[in-house]
Amino acid sequence: MRFLVTGSNGLVGSRVCALLEKAGHQVVGLGRGPRRTTGAYSYVECDLTREQDVATAIEVAAPEVILHPASMTEVDACERDPEQAFAANVTATAAVARSARKLGAHLVHVSTDYVFDGEHGPYDEQALPNPRGVYALTKHMAEQAARTFVPGCAIARTAVVYGWPAAGRLNFGAWLVGSLEKGQQVRLFEDQFVSASLADSVAAMVSELGERKLGGIWNTCGAEVVDRVSFGRALCEVFGFDPQLIVPTRLADMKLASPRPLRSGLKVDKVRSLLSAQPLPLAESLKRFHAAWQAGRGS
Repeated sequence: MRFLVTGSNGLVGSRVCALLEKAGHQVVGLGRGPRRTTGAYSYVECDLTREQDVATAIEVAAPEVILHPASMTEVDACERDPEQAFAANVTATAAVARSARKLGAHLVHVSTDYVFDGEHGPYDEQALPNPRGVYALTKHMAEQAARTFVPGCAIARTAVVYGWPAAGRLNFGAWLVGSLEKGQQVRLFEDQFVSASLADSVAAMVSELGERKLGGIWNTCGAEVVDRVSFGRALCEVFGFDPQLIVPTRLADMKLASPRPLRSGLKVDKVRSLLSAQPLPLAESLKRFHAAWQAGRGS
C-alpha cells in the first residue's frame, strides 16, 4: 500500500516509516526542515500549518493511508504560545484530514491521554474527554477535526512516549537516562500516574491501524499505569543507575505553566483483544529501551 506519514523526523513518525518500509509498503515521510532520518522511503519537507503546501504534498504522494503523529507536544510551550499550539495541532490536523477526505485515504490520527482531566483515570476508549490547558485543548480539537473530515478515521491515543535514540528534543525517558547516567538528581512526580509508552511499540500499533484501515478510538500505549517515581526506579534497576538519584516531588510544588492530569493512564483491553501488535508491560518496555540505548553507545 501507499502510505504517507507526518512528523517523519519525530520519535513515533520515524519508527512508523521504518516499520512500514520493512513491511514492503511504499512510504512518503513529511517533516519540518531537512530530513533527519535514515531509510529508503521518500521524504518531503513540509510545514503542516500551511494548508496549500500540505494539500500539494499529499496530492502528489497520493497515499491510500495517512498516519498523522506530527504534533506540538511540549506542554508548557503550548501554554505560553497558544497561537503556535493551535496552528501545529489543530490547523495542521484539519489540513491533513481535508486532504485525506479529498483523496479517499484512510486516516490514523495520533492523540494523547491529556484530553482527559486526570481525575478518574485510567480511561478506556468510551470515556468522555475533559481537556485542561492549551496542549490538551488543541489535541482534543485536533481529534474533532480528524473525525469531522474523515468520520471513519482512527484516533490513536498514547501517553508519555519515550525511546532511544531521541528524535529532536529529549523525550521523558531519554532525558531521564541522560541525567541519571551523569549522576544527576532528578525530580519526578510521585502523584502523577501515566501509561508510559515505548515509541517502537506505539509505532507498531499505529502502523497496524493503518495497514488494516481500522477506525474508532484506540489506546495505543504502555500496558501498565504507574506513577513517574515508580517508572524512574524501575528504569534505574534495568539500567544499573542509583535509585537514590530519584527525588520524589508533587506536581503542585513545581509551579509549571500548564496543568497536567494527575490520575491519568489509559486502559488497553481493546488493543489487547483486537490488535496483533500488543501493548508492552513496563519491564519489557524498559528492557527494549535499555537494549536500544546500549546499541546506540556501541556497547
